[in-house]
Amino acid sequence: MSRSAEEVNKITESTYKNVMEQFNPGLRNLVNLGKSYEKSVAAMTMAGKLYFDALSKIGENAAVSPVSRELGVVLMEVSEVHKKVQLELEEYFKRFHREIVNELEKKTDMDVKYMTATFKRYQMEHKMKQDSLERSQSDLKKLRRKSQGKNANKYENKESECLETLTSRQMDMQLFIADGCKEALLEEKRRFCFLVDKHCMLTYHFGSFHEKARDILAEKLGGWQDQCNDATNIPESVLSMIEGLRTPVPYTPLPSPSPSRHSVNITPPAPPLKAQTSPLANMFTQDNNATNNATNNSTNNGPDHESSEENSLARSVSVATGLNNIVKRPRVRTVFPHAAGSNNTLLSFDEGDIIILLIPDERDGWMYGEMEKNRKRGWFPSSYCRAVTEPLMNNSSEPAAPYRSRSVVNLHHQDTETDEATMVLPPEDYCDSPQRKSIRHNASSSSGVVTNNNHHYSPKPSAGLSSSSSDHHTGVQSNGTSRPPPAYLAGGNPFATVRLRPTVTNDRSAPVI
Repeated sequence: MSRSAEEVNKITESTYKNVMEQFNPGLRNLVNLGKSYEKSVAAMTMAGKLYFDALSKIGENAAVSPVSRELGVVLMEVSEVHKKVQLELEEYFKRFHREIVNELEKKTDMDVKYMTATFKRYQMEHKMKQDSLERSQSDLKKLRRKSQGKNANKYENKESECLETLTSRQMDMQLFIADGCKEALLEEKRRFCFLVDKHCMLTYHFGSFHEKARDILAEKLGGWQDQCNDATNIPESVLSMIEGLRTPVPYTPLPSPSPSRHSVNITPPAPPLKAQTSPLANMFTQDNNATNNATNNSTNNGPDHESSEENSLARSVSVATGLNNIVKRPRVRTVFPHAAGSNNTLLSFDEGDIIILLIPDERDGWMYGEMEKNRKRGWFPSSYCRAVTEPLMNNSSEPAAPYRSRSVVNLHHQDTETDEATMVLPPEDYCDSPQRKSIRHNASSSSGVVTNNNHHYSPKPSAGLSSSSSDHHTGVQSNGTSRPPPAYLAGGNPFATVRLRPTVTNDRSAPVI
C-alpha cells in the first residue's frame, strides 16, 4: 500500500509529537508514581514489622503457659519468617528504585531535549527541501509558458534542465520523508523497548523474590499447622494435674479464729474446794446489818448438816447447768428444701429439718453444720434456714416460752432484748449461813466477773467450781452459752467502783467536830 509523501510526513510528525507530548510526560508521571510506591511499601514494611513484633510478644506470653507453650513458639517462628520476607521485599524495592525509578528519571530528562531537537531538525530540513522543490516547479512553469510563444526552441533546453532538477529534488524529498518517518518510528520503538525491558527485569526479580519468600514460608508451614489442628489437646503433665484436682480430698472445716458471739472465752479456774456464792445477798446487807446478824445467829443454832447439804445441792446444780450451756450449740430450722446433687461437701435437707451449726460464722452466704436427725455434715446456704431460739429452762415453775425463729444472717447481731428477756432473777435470800456470809464478803471485793463488749462469757467447768444459785444468777443465751448477771444485779455494793472526788471547803457552815 503506497502512500503519498505528504501522508508519510504527517505520520512522522505525529510520531515525534506522540513521543514528546505523550510518552515523555507519561514517563515522568511514572517516575513520580514509582516514588510514591516506594514510600507506600516503606510504610507497609514498617507497619508489618510492628505487627510481627507484636505477634512475637504474644508468642512470648503464650510460651509461658503450660498448655500453649508450643503455640507460642510457633507464633514467634511465624514472626521471624515474615520478618525475613520483609527484608527480602526491602531488597527488591531497592533494586526497583535503582534500576527503574532512577533510570527512567534520567532518560526522561535527556529524551525531552533530544526529541525536541530532532523534531526541529527534521522540520527545518523538510521545509528547505520543500521550498527548493517548489522553486523548481515554479521555474518549470515559467519556462513552459515562455516556450508557448514564438521562440519555442529557445527555451527547450532550459525546460529540460529544470525538469531534471525538479525530478531530483522530488526524489530527494521523498527519500528524506521516508528516512525521517523510519527514524521517528524507530525512536518511538526504542523508548517503548527500553521501558518494557526494564519492567521485564523488574518482573524477573519480583518473581525471584516471591519464589524465595514461598520457600521461606513453606519450609515450616506443615509443622505449624500440626500444632493447631486439635485445640482440645492437653499435655500429659497438665492433664494429670487436672485429674489430681478432681479426686475428692477429705476436708474437716475448722472454726474461724476470729472471735464471735458464740465463741467460748475460757477463764482461769477458781480455787478448788471453795464454793462461789452469789453476791446478790450483799444488796440487802448494806442497810440491814443488824437484821442479818440476828438471822445468822439464829441460823447457827440449827444443825450444820442441813446447811452443808443445801450448799452441795446448789453447787451440783450450778455445775451441771454450766456444762449444758457449754456443750449446747446454735441450731437453725430449714425453711426451703435443698439438694446437694453429686457434691459430697454440700448438705441435703427437707423443709423443717433442724441443723446444728458447727461453724457459727457465715462465709460468703454458706454455713457448715450437722443434721440433727441423721448426723450428716456439710455446707448449706444460709438463706435457706432461720435461727431457732429455745426458751430458757430454769428451776422455777414458769411456763416455757414458745420457739422463735430468726434469720441466720442476724444470728450474730441479736439485740439485747433477747438477753434481757431470757434473764431470770433469783429468789430473795435473806437467810444465809455464816459460811455463805464469809464467802459473800470475799466475792464482793475480789470475785467480779468481767465480760467483753460482745458479752462472751463461759466459765470453765471444774470439780471445785460450783454455785448454789448459778441457775438463777446466770442468763442463758440463744446459742446455749451462759451469761453473767448485770452489775447492778450482782448483789454487791453498786457504788463500790465509784470514787469520790476530794473537795476542800472553806465555808463556815461545816459542823464543828
